[in-house]
Amino acid sequence: MKYYILAGEASGDLHGSNLMKALYKQDPEAEIRFWGGDLMQEVGGTLVTHYKERAFMGFMEVITNLRKISGLIKECKRDIARFEPDALILIDNSGFNLRIAAWAHPLGVTTHYYISPQVWASRSGRVKKIKACVDHMYVILPFVKDFYDTYDYDVNFVGHPLLDAVANREQADAVAFAQEHNLDERPMIALLPGSRTQEINAMLEVMLSVIPNYPDYQFVIAGAPSQEASFYESFLKNHDVQLVMNKTYDILSFANAALITSGTATLEAAIFKVPQVVCYKANAVSYSIAKRIIKTKYISLVNLIMDREVVKELIQGDLNTKNLKHELDKITNDSYREQLFTDYFELEKKLGGAGASDKTAKLIVDITNNENN
Repeated sequence: MKYYILAGEASGDLHGSNLMKALYKQDPEAEIRFWGGDLMQEVGGTLVTHYKERAFMGFMEVITNLRKISGLIKECKRDIARFEPDALILIDNSGFNLRIAAWAHPLGVTTHYYISPQVWASRSGRVKKIKACVDHMYVILPFVKDFYDTYDYDVNFVGHPLLDAVANREQADAVAFAQEHNLDERPMIALLPGSRTQEINAMLEVMLSVIPNYPDYQFVIAGAPSQEASFYESFLKNHDVQLVMNKTYDILSFANAALITSGTATLEAAIFKVPQVVCYKANAVSYSIAKRIIKTKYISLVNLIMDREVVKELIQGDLNTKNLKHELDKITNDSYREQLFTDYFELEKKLGGAGASDKTAKLIVDITNNENN
């Protein structure tokens, strides 16, 4: 059968690659065409457009790139129409994917949405649109299924794919990793400033500003796969810090603590049991708009899932050197860390266990088979 997959950003590429592996297990003759990234390309299929072409963060950034986004949407529609897929699979990235779903559904293309748009956080009125154009929804957070239930929309809770991604990775050797990346024996503090250019520019400099206060630690930047190593050079000049590209999970597996831009990485750190401070700073106009429409108490997935503050969030003006040092002092304190580890284990139970990719792929293949028979 023929599957067309649309994924954006590094996290979508990761989850898309694992879903593709599961689809090939369920349907060895599968023909897959996709918009994604390097990880998906390694699995197989045909890459149409890399997600780097669509990496826009914030309202103002989207507005200033509307012409390019419009062109990409038109190109995507034409390519789907030519391919004539049995199933269209959309992964997160709601701004782009919901437009495609609204176009494809009236044409008779069966639409599957893996990892729900964050309608539970803002603009819940979009649920009506989703119900109208998404045939099958697969959610990865337990409270999201509860949210959709209130709108009489039956969705599938499949568990969180990060559990599989972390469990299935090959553990790096600590000595070899340290030698390869010029690391010493000091405990490591990981810096995860995000994957998009705008968020790295906004977050990384303040993360680096705390380094002089911690001579007994070594700091390591987790370079994003969406960026070139040369992009980080200007940040490295005046700081005692190492850059390690495309090895986020290895870094987290060895890290003693982490400073992390809000996003999927906050949950990844929690699964690795790494104490963290969550950071977020955006364009002032974008933040002002977001603050008016986002209705959640927290911005990090860890706190949202637990429905209480487990990790500290430093947002906008609160993200400064003084506050960051204060919170980093706390998460490197043993008594604080003991309670945090207990919270992290409780969080993992709430995520629903392993097998999200396999569960989702089986549902998609079974549905597609039934429709074709």
